[in-house]
Amino acid sequence: MIAFFDKARTIAPANYNRWRVPPAALAIHLCIGQIYAYSVFNKPLSQLIGVDHPTQGDWSLVQIGYIFSIALFCLGASAAVFGRWLERVGPRKAMFVSALCFSGGFFLSALGVWWHRIELLYLGNGVLGGIGLGLGYISPVSTLIKWFPDRPGMATGMAIMGFGGGALVAAPLSIFLMDFFKTPGSAGVAETFVTLGVVYLVCMLFGVWSIRIPPEGWRPPGTPAETPLVSASVGLNADEAIRTPQFYLLFAVLMLNVTAGIGVLGQASVMIQEMFSEKTVGAQRAIGVAAAGGFVSLLSLFNMAGRFFWSSLSDKIGRRNTYAIFFLLGAVLYILVPQTGRMGNVVLFVAAFCLIMSMYGGGFATIPAYLRDLFGVREVGAIHGRLLLAWSMAAILGPQLVNNIRAYQIETLRMPAAEAYSITMYLMAGLLLVGFVCNWLIRPLQQE
Repeated sequence: MIAFFDKARTIAPANYNRWRVPPAALAIHLCIGQIYAYSVFNKPLSQLIGVDHPTQGDWSLVQIGYIFSIALFCLGASAAVFGRWLERVGPRKAMFVSALCFSGGFFLSALGVWWHRIELLYLGNGVLGGIGLGLGYISPVSTLIKWFPDRPGMATGMAIMGFGGGALVAAPLSIFLMDFFKTPGSAGVAETFVTLGVVYLVCMLFGVWSIRIPPEGWRPPGTPAETPLVSASVGLNADEAIRTPQFYLLFAVLMLNVTAGIGVLGQASVMIQEMFSEKTVGAQRAIGVAAAGGFVSLLSLFNMAGRFFWSSLSDKIGRRNTYAIFFLLGAVLYILVPQTGRMGNVVLFVAAFCLIMSMYGGGFATIPAYLRDLFGVREVGAIHGRLLLAWSMAAILGPQLVNNIRAYQIETLRMPAAEAYSITMYLMAGLLLVGFVCNWLIRPLQQE
């Protein structure tokens, strides 16, 4: 049984169809993408004792909010720490550990709910689940790049699209399960955690079982023998890569792109309601809770679709040009957003943010191929893992910028809520312009 996880056992036989690999990657990413839907548990977790309302002894939303932050931090940290281990042992073993950690996080968190110990949720869905996120995120991406050396952008887009779309499945499933298990004395959260742990374990084990890596020297069918392709043994290792200026420029590129996107994503529902409230646009055109929820779902769809569209486009126009579009177009859109609010034009507001979110998702999907272009595929998974620390930093920086600037303007400057986002939008535009400069400074290693 142990031999099943050996890297040598995952090498595909001759004439293996590489299109059998993307479903294995999707099986992992659709599961771990659940983290984007974790907010559906916030309210039920805040009223475990009161069941229908918070009461004495219940956890606050601030306490619960740390679970998501811990999980994202551990995603980046574990990807950085275990990236080289992944390259050494192969994707099957790494994906198996990911499955155990991610599902085990739900089981441990269920105990935390039953015993009402929030530290077990920090350890479960936070630390243990976050490690599962990190390993599960980079394992399929590294493998797909090696299977699709002719279309690395499209390949990574296929997998990372699943991560962006995982919330579309997880949110309604989690709500259904909590309603199913809810009783007069229980919110149904613990039972939902156990069920999700089992479901995700089974689905992720399908990916573990079906993943394969190409043999050394393999090339895509129909590729002429004289066509140069990057061998799996060619390129820099992770330690060599992080000693180059290109790595740190890419680190800044990813961090700035994600900071701008994730800061808005966390406040999307509140933002549209405040910018298009009854006071600003009138009762008939005001955006309510239900419409704001639909707006968030629409952003998730564009986040997911952008991961495949932009990464595939990058195969044709190049990674550097793709990011140049992200930063320049994104900056223009952020500058225009306050104007759409003042005009009361909700259609333009929604369209601008849908496009912004598509580029936010596209940035995640395009970065692995960018790394492959610069550093080769020798340890692209390990290099990608270290670069994901930029995501951890952005996950803290982005929401804090939006939340604190908004709070300062409303509470200290007594600014109307509808106008409190203008400075934030201009700041995000400025960050994207800095990202544009960083991206433009990146040059291939051989030109130095």
